[in-house]
Amino acid sequence: MIDQTDISYERTILIGLITQYQNEEMSDEYLDELEFLAFTAGGEVLKRFTQKMEVPNPKTFIGTGKLEEVRQYVEEHEIGVAIFDDELSPAQQKNIERILQCKIIDRTNLILDIFAQRAQTSYARTQVELAQYEYLLPRLVGMWTHLERQRGGIGMRGPGEREIETDRRIVRDRISLLKDKLKKIDRQMDVQRGNRGSLVRVALVGYTNVGKSTLMNAISKSEVFAENKLFATLDTTVRKVVIGNLPFLLTDTVGFIRKLPTQLVESFKGTLDEVRESDLLLHVVDISHPSFEHHIDSVNKVLEEIGSADKPTVMVFNKIDAYKPEEIDEDDLMTEKTTAHYTLEEWKQTWMAKVNGDAIFISALNKENFDEFRKMVYEKVKEIHTTRFPYNDFLYSEYDGEE
Repeated sequence: MIDQTDISYERTILIGLITQYQNEEMSDEYLDELEFLAFTAGGEVLKRFTQKMEVPNPKTFIGTGKLEEVRQYVEEHEIGVAIFDDELSPAQQKNIERILQCKIIDRTNLILDIFAQRAQTSYARTQVELAQYEYLLPRLVGMWTHLERQRGGIGMRGPGEREIETDRRIVRDRISLLKDKLKKIDRQMDVQRGNRGSLVRVALVGYTNVGKSTLMNAISKSEVFAENKLFATLDTTVRKVVIGNLPFLLTDTVGFIRKLPTQLVESFKGTLDEVRESDLLLHVVDISHPSFEHHIDSVNKVLEEIGSADKPTVMVFNKIDAYKPEEIDEDDLMTEKTTAHYTLEEWKQTWMAKVNGDAIFISALNKENFDEFRKMVYEKVKEIHTTRFPYNDFLYSEYDGEE
């Protein structure tokens, strides 16, 4: 595994842009998420910097004036890490590092670092390592430039270039080896999936940190690791679940996120096969999060990318115990009611409660509305099962809430 930059408890700043495609409100949301990512990785965020630009500066991402402001803050407050909200090009990263004189990390690198910390199984570690090497390959020149500066640079250019070519070959060979290893593991997992028989397969999908693992534990009575941090679960977990007298397989999958690095989507194709081969998706949503509508769009986008957008889906709006609508000031006549002011009852009347005709509002933590949730899953699984095995139809009656 590549030794990732350790930003544990280091003083950190965040840097983002407000563009024609990303307004101020959206930029704030992304930076909120970036701060949670930094916290998950172990960083302490002291300040945020944003700038309005039509497009990122091709050399330094942000403008030179703003970069000088950041440099002064970094120097005065002994900042160890500057995290950028978008992926930086190798040239941008090298230029910014030369000016700020601290570690420069972009959103992609930060997510990869978290994945490297969280990967437990050999399969997950191999997937993350492949993504890390693919991220590293085009940045080798910048890394060697940094080393040359540390060593003074005199007499280093020739050997440095040769070292770069050597390292490129080593990294390419490692990438090829890891891809072959993943193909071998994928074939083994295909066999495992085939050996599970014809049981109906249900997959939990959703944005990261929406409560999928908590829901998995509640419905399967298992102990899947769950934590209030992003990407607490990386490894796919499959459990046999019985509701009433109906057995099926339930899979907990890796959480999705906005601006998910392309390297990770590619590397985690094997894991996402569990989603592709499922018969029913439980799309879990954290309704208490102010950006949950954007989260739904992000998940649907990834589902489209992997060819699973048309699967039967139940929208599971989780964390209703934490949901609090914003209150309207009756004295302020200028305030317009928005979705942020909706009560849960009002949300249940909107289009989102009618996606694919099925939606439910629950609290996996407190098991609120859980009987209703189990009954809905039972009916959905039963429908798929009896279509597959019509001669078993008489075995399954209406779910009465008993185990």
